Amino acid sequence: MKKIELEIVALSHSITQTHSYAVVLGEVNGLRRLPIVIGGFEAQAIAVALERMSPSRPLTHDLMKNFMMAFAVELHEVIINDLQEGIFYSKLVCSSEKDTVEIDSRTSDALALAVRFGCPIYTFDNILDNAGILMEGDTKKKKSSAEVTNEIGDKNNLKALSLEELDSLLSEVLEQEDYIRAITIRDEIKSRTKG
Repeated sequence: MKKIELEIVALSHSITQTHSYAVVLGEVNGLRRLPIVIGGFEAQAIAVALERMSPSRPLTHDLMKNFMMAFAVELHEVIINDLQEGIFYSKLVCSSEKDTVEIDSRTSDALALAVRFGCPIYTFDNILDNAGILMEGDTKKKKSSAEVTNEIGDKNNLKALSLEELDSLLSEVLEQEDYIRAITIRDEIKSRTKG
């Protein structure tokens, strides 16, 4: 089967499930989108890596990357290889000096590692046909990180706060390691200080 390359085009609160998020993967040079519901921790891990934030202590996926690098294991690609009863299955294609192996992984964890390693993400036509969404027209434009993070946080509530309150809130959410909310607050501060 021919592999189809995907890229992360959006990360937002899941409309269908409370306390969940959706990562939307888009077909590279195509119009199909693959929405995948993930947990809050994994959404945070993906957002931190996408925004190139540096947490004070390594998150689990950072630890995994550090571990792999310490033992000269490279992550070459992530393949979303199966869909059963609404659950996506993925594998990590890794190699060391002596061997190449495929490791079973939750898709959310695989995506968090793919962002950290900068490796490609692939799937197959049958998965896109079964769970994908076809976008019409010229809507395949990749969203900017600001557009993605605006979908995550409630931006309207932030507009009511002063810069001082935003700075205080940013410190608070960083202490709680809520990096998704921190990105939204940071963007709001940036938009005000530019003008």
